[in-house]
Amino acid sequence: MASSLSPALARRVALAAQGFGRPSTGGPPGIRQFGSLIDRLGLLQIDSVNVFERSHYLPVFARLGGYDKAQLDRLTYSPRITEYWAHEASFIPVDTLPLLRWRQQEYREKWAADSESWFNANRPMTEWLLAELAAKGPMRASEIEHESNTRSGSWWGWSDVKRGLETLFRWGDVVSAGRTRFERVYALPEQVLPASVRELQVPRDEAMRRLISISARAHGVGTADDFADYFRLKAVDAVPAIRELEESGELLPVAIDGWAKPAWLHRDARLPRRMQATALLSPFDPVVWARARALRLFDFHYRIEIYTPEPKRVFGYYVLPVLVDDRVVGRLDLKNDRQAGVLRVRASWSEPGAPDETAARLAPVLRQTMQWQGLTDIEVSPKGNLAAPLAAELSS
Repeated sequence: MASSLSPALARRVALAAQGFGRPSTGGPPGIRQFGSLIDRLGLLQIDSVNVFERSHYLPVFARLGGYDKAQLDRLTYSPRITEYWAHEASFIPVDTLPLLRWRQQEYREKWAADSESWFNANRPMTEWLLAELAAKGPMRASEIEHESNTRSGSWWGWSDVKRGLETLFRWGDVVSAGRTRFERVYALPEQVLPASVRELQVPRDEAMRRLISISARAHGVGTADDFADYFRLKAVDAVPAIRELEESGELLPVAIDGWAKPAWLHRDARLPRRMQATALLSPFDPVVWARARALRLFDFHYRIEIYTPEPKRVFGYYVLPVLVDDRVVGRLDLKNDRQAGVLRVRASWSEPGAPDETAARLAPVLRQTMQWQGLTDIEVSPKGNLAAPLAAELSS
């Protein structure tokens, strides 16, 4: 018979599993803390939007506070970490890459079988790209492009060189060798990956078990849909893996009031009696990226409005959820005005039932954010029901 968890405890378990509520180390975090956090989370999602800050830096700031981004770069661009399509494009521990070979093979088979695919129309290009990397070593797409490769096509505007490299990257024929000014550097696997990673063959069913194990540990508690979504697995693969982990005792079935679907608790999950945290969450933070889970855990309905025409936006362009203790209590539309040295709060909103001290709890986090970003001032626009109390707190 499944044990039961209250919704409040489920929230605290989920946040603790994500690294919230842990005592400060007392000094600025460094590579050891970053490595432990990435191991705990399993991945950091990458996104190119930079209106406030690139997304992969934000989960680290939310959990560890102010830090030197160059130090995180040293880790994410080191041999310990690589990139691949995990949840979406993500930094992952290099040892996780062999668990995703089945995905590389699926991409390869799908595009090779489609007579109208870009690959089948451009085989000589991919062969030439592999030869270029073999001869010259790791390179960015911009270093390989020729004047004849005019940018056209989709709204991304990728050249054939970029498209070819991304095709080979999805297949695993090329891999990431870090980034330069956020532009991915491509390499042949033998140029950057250890033989232990390149040669390791993991059967598909074992890979699924291990991916679900990573996901369940990072969730603390969740449904089959939650666990599958972390690495974008299909139910036909995820459900058998969950059952096997349940049989082994790693996953414990639990019932949670208000959750319509079965849930499991990871055996190593912490069950905190309270959660103390105040943080700004990236739209691509695992706490909120699965919108159905965010609604179920926090009663928080969240949609990113970057791609919504401005007149139809409700909360703002780049809105970060606000976490206070074990609840998501607000949203801020932030912009880093680097030229003026100002952190601009373009809109600020509190959720129904947010505690009275929301603005007081949030103000120190915004000051820390300003300092972390190397800015000198914060300006709060009057838009939103949290704007007035937040501006008052920041001015006091």
